[in-house]
Amino acid sequence: MRIDNTKEKILHVAGLIFSKFGFHKTTVDEIARAAHKAKGSIYYYFRNKEELFQGVVEKEFQTLRSELVASIDKSKNAKEKLANYIIVRMQTIHKLANFYDALKNDYLSYLPFIEKIRAKYDNEEIVLVKSLLTSGVNNNEFEIRDIELTASALLTVLKGLEIPFFINEEYMKLENRMRELISIFIRGIEKR
Repeated sequence: MRIDNTKEKILHVAGLIFSKFGFHKTTVDEIARAAHKAKGSIYYYFRNKEELFQGVVEKEFQTLRSELVASIDKSKNAKEKLANYIIVRMQTIHKLANFYDALKNDYLSYLPFIEKIRAKYDNEEIVLVKSLLTSGVNNNEFEIRDIELTASALLTVLKGLEIPFFINEEYMKLENRMRELISIFIRGIEKR
């Protein structure tokens, strides 16, 4: 097996185990057993459990980014791009248990990389939403006085909805609720 494949397999297996048991209850021994690798193989790629968890979270972050960009690219106008962005964002975060755990749980804050990942994600997300809104203004689809404020407001609403949807297992009702939210939001910024 190539080195890249081994590292990817370790990250994949670690992601499954971290999502099932959480960061604190997962051991490197468990990951090594599940990956059918020697513990030394894990330490060849990752210095410790924290670095392995960081690799898992960063991999999930890349997955989220790819999914969002793909959803935007396949849309034909700013309204559709924004709607797809919101739906895909919530669906993908729900699937990415470790990334979501890193974003929401304060008990992981002691890990130095968590705050960096949160800040990186927040910065990238604000840039992406601002570009969607700017595109809508430039195409005469949206009328927005303050794009920065509107982008921040939208992200605040979406982050506020994460806990009710994901913690309370309301995800199955997500799509209808999200579509209604999107409709209300877009009507609020639509050029009349």
